[in-house]
Amino acid sequence: MSVLPLPLPLPLPLPLQSSPRNQNPLSSSLSYSPSLPIMKHPLGVGGTCRLHRLSVTCSISKIHSYGTVDYERRPIVRWNDVYRRISLNNDPDVGSAAVLNHWENQGRHLTKWELSRVVKELRKYRKYHRALEVHDWMNNRPERFRVSASDAAIQLDLIAKVRGVSSAEVFFLSLEEKLKEKRTYGALLNVYVHSRSKEKAESLLDTMRSKGYVIHPLPFNVMMTLYMNLKEYDKVDMLVSEMMEKNIELDIYTYNIWLSSCGSQGSIEKMEQVFEQMEKDPTIVPNWSTFSTMASMYIRMDQNEKAVECLRKVEGRIKGRDRMPFHYLLSLYGRVGEKDELYRVWNTYKSIFPSIPNLGYHAIISSLVKLDDIEGAEKLYEEWISVKATYDPRIGNLFLGLYVKKGNTNKALNFFERMKKDGGIPNSNTWEVLYEGHVADKRISDALFCLKEAFMAAGGSKSWKPNPLNLSAFLELCQEQDDMESADVLIGLLRQSKFSKLKVYASFIGSSNGTLDKGVLSNKIDIDRSDDIVYSENMEDVDSQMFNQLESSL
Repeated sequence: MSVLPLPLPLPLPLPLQSSPRNQNPLSSSLSYSPSLPIMKHPLGVGGTCRLHRLSVTCSISKIHSYGTVDYERRPIVRWNDVYRRISLNNDPDVGSAAVLNHWENQGRHLTKWELSRVVKELRKYRKYHRALEVHDWMNNRPERFRVSASDAAIQLDLIAKVRGVSSAEVFFLSLEEKLKEKRTYGALLNVYVHSRSKEKAESLLDTMRSKGYVIHPLPFNVMMTLYMNLKEYDKVDMLVSEMMEKNIELDIYTYNIWLSSCGSQGSIEKMEQVFEQMEKDPTIVPNWSTFSTMASMYIRMDQNEKAVECLRKVEGRIKGRDRMPFHYLLSLYGRVGEKDELYRVWNTYKSIFPSIPNLGYHAIISSLVKLDDIEGAEKLYEEWISVKATYDPRIGNLFLGLYVKKGNTNKALNFFERMKKDGGIPNSNTWEVLYEGHVADKRISDALFCLKEAFMAAGGSKSWKPNPLNLSAFLELCQEQDDMESADVLIGLLRQSKFSKLKVYASFIGSSNGTLDKGVLSNKIDIDRSDDIVYSENMEDVDSQMFNQLESSL
């Protein structure tokens, strides 16, 4: 019998690892293992696949499988070529469908496995619109592509990201009953959590409980991130208690979110108690995210020595080619004020990876700005400009904010012109920083121009909201210079914007006839923006957990 060999991945230089619980931190010169890594197939717990009658059983620990899949050997170059053609296409009139049609018109047949891999890669780099177009293309060919519950769950999430929550709800209701199961319910729950639709999320969780879908950690983890973002920490504790009462094992994500909750309440003792429980749990090995979470909480509570100790443990738990831990290390060493450690980690990062993404440069430059190492930050900006693939305005915004904070608006404006020459497209934050500089210099007309641009750019941003304190400062400046016309323009912008229904901006809107409410100007407005804090690390971890499970069942 002739048996095809399983494809082995290309050898990659990996840092040597000691045991997970006792690993050495990074040094400026790491050792590498020349041996090939062991290949693991995402087939779920106890999953079985067949290759020419050869039985292969594979598993992934601590991942709750939704089923098994048939392992198919596919030529990676094909899906990667399709992905690149779609990803690099910047013409809004030429969507993913045109690329796929052109590919098949050349006689090259695309399989569902390949298209699913393309979608995964597009999602990884946040090209959600293009990924949804691929799903739409497959949906238009039902004779070739059968829609599974996992397919529907991924498509539901993409619809929410591209077209909004209401469109995702319509899609869910339109699904065949056989597709409305734990995966699609879980995806809809995740959509509600991302949009902070608390009542809908809680109602859906109750429905999932009644259907017997809440028997593993994932839905609990998703809901815990919602309560974290809403600062309802007592409900995080309630969900953990429910899991224990129902004998549902806490996984690494559950523990990490629980640690965040305890630390956010300012309780070092409670956080350390949770960590002790983690260490006693034989199913759990604390990962780098565990210690980066604890380090962040220690920094918040001015326990810098403990924070640095945790960061050392983060370094000892970096595995393979994972870049994300380096980004957190660069950010956290900056927050704790350890400039030497910051540069050490940066040099190690660069020695491991041949190229550094924009996120890496943003992390190091942001920390150097916080540490007032302006020369170092500007030097790294020049380095980034020479190697960047695309201009990330968030990096340029760091320097704009720095110059404005130091009272040098003219330098900020000069840098802004350079940003545009370097390929930067200003976003809402760019314009708001310049607006702050003009307000500080008492230039009302220039400030108002920048604010208008910020509102216009906000149409493509789901995260930007005007800082209420900046709006208050502008209105006070208008009162000081007796320029009520400009103040009314600001109120008009708010009234016509997508922010008009948000409670935090209600006091700026004024009376129903469109005139400015002078009461807004008479009192200093005290705005608490802490609700805007998003625990991105936990949210990204839970997202990753959910979609790894969905993709493993495709």
